[in-house]
Amino acid sequence: MLIARAKHKPRIAVWKFSSCDGCQLSLLDCEDELLALSEHIEIAYFPEASSNYGEGPYDISLVEGSISVAHDVQRIRDVRRLSRVLITIGACATAGGVQALKNYRDVDEFIRTVYAHPEFIDALETSTPIADHVKVDLELRGCPINKDQLLEVLNAFLNRRAAHIPKHSVCEECKRRNNVCVLVAKGESCLGPVTQAGCGAICPAYGRGCYGCFGPAENANTEALGKTLLANGATHDQLARLYSTFNTAALDFKKAKEDHENANH
Repeated sequence: MLIARAKHKPRIAVWKFSSCDGCQLSLLDCEDELLALSEHIEIAYFPEASSNYGEGPYDISLVEGSISVAHDVQRIRDVRRLSRVLITIGACATAGGVQALKNYRDVDEFIRTVYAHPEFIDALETSTPIADHVKVDLELRGCPINKDQLLEVLNAFLNRRAAHIPKHSVCEECKRRNNVCVLVAKGESCLGPVTQAGCGAICPAYGRGCYGCFGPAENANTEALGKTLLANGATHDQLARLYSTFNTAALDFKKAKEDHENANH
């Protein structure tokens, strides 16, 4: 049971930057839990769910999405100014997201190819996480986030305690599900050993390798994993592509991607 110790209901805001809305939908997917939560908080600003916009300041802001267009640089500063606590949710907000793949290419060429009137596009050359622009109080990983982890974060906030978010790798989740290790038993290229837990080891449970939805785990040894995957028959190009997904700009994954790309030259 969620217990709000504050005399007033904390005011919550949910913001979207460059993203697919999936992490906001994870909040809406809480369904029954969200109804219980609404007894203890005021959702003051959440355009995905309501057209009633309550003005700030806010006790806590949940921010989805990366900074990928020019006007969002000032906008995230405004959000920070209005927020007592700012929590980033999802791979886009914490690591730049899949759109950070543009960081390695000619963005102007993409714009000219896709848009009939490229002069109207104000895209930045890079997609960057929120923490590159303002102070972030807590990051919640995932593509999308785990709704139970989100509820844990809000529960912790209401009860003025630290949130218990796992920092271990997906491998531990595999063991808890009694999954056969796809890396050892099948030789699959799997990022489970270097990826933070949170998904429940969904992909290995269905016989395929993890591809890093929750970003790098603490002390991720991508070099050692790379040697194992190469010994299993993977190529440097395949491994570079494996790291080029939702968390491609997260530091450990970015370095691993670049190391495998450079190994081909």
